[in-house]
This record gives sequence, structure tokens and C-alpha cells, in this order.
Amino acid sequence: MSHLITVNPNPTTQPEAGKAAPDRLVAGDPSFLTWALDSSRDGQVRTGVWEATPGETISIKGETFEFCHILEGVIELTEDGQPPVTYRKGDSFIMKPGYRGIWKTIETVRKIYVIVG
Repeated sequence: MSHLITVNPNPTTQPEAGKAAPDRLVAGDPSFLTWALDSSRDGQVRTGVWEATPGETISIKGETFEFCHILEGVIELTEDGQPPVTYRKGDSFIMKPGYRGIWKTIETVRKIYVIVG
């Protein structure tokens, strides 16, 4: 078993499709595709590629930490009580435990993610 995994930004495997939970939907009708790449044995660390169509949802990290690298698209994140921040292709950011805010996908976005927690 190799301990090295290359992250393909355009996975060829079948993604898991999803929609925003009704209690998290703010505007639009965003759809999600998730290509889970790998996870730790205990499931505390997960990584993969995620894509979303335009819309707005409530994002709550709870006890999780998430690193994101934007591969394509444009999003705007507005943390509760903070001004909006725009991210686009090439940008990276971290949402720390306790993060709560609005995730607005302006242009269909694809990201690499690493979630811990």
C-alpha cells in the first residue's frame, strides 16, 4: 500500500451527488458533487474534490477544521459578524472550528478539500 496519493483535480471516478439541506438553503438551488479521495482509518481526516453550482447556503464547521484550495469558480464567504471575502481560482483558505456563515457560490466552484475533525 502506498502512502502517497496524487490529487487529480478532474477525477474520473463517479462522484456522490447532493443538494443543500432545506435548513441550510438560503437562496438558489445549488447541487453538489463530491469525489472522496481518501480518509484516515478513524475517519477524522478526509480529503477529496468538491464542486457546487451557484446558490447560497449556511456553512457551519462545528468542531471540524477545513482547508480549501479553489480550482475553478468564484465564491463569497461571509462569516457571521464579518465582511464578505471573495475567493477564486488559485486561492486557498481555512475555515476553523466554530466557523459559521454564508457560502455563496457565484460561479460554479470546484475545490480540493481537507477536513479534520
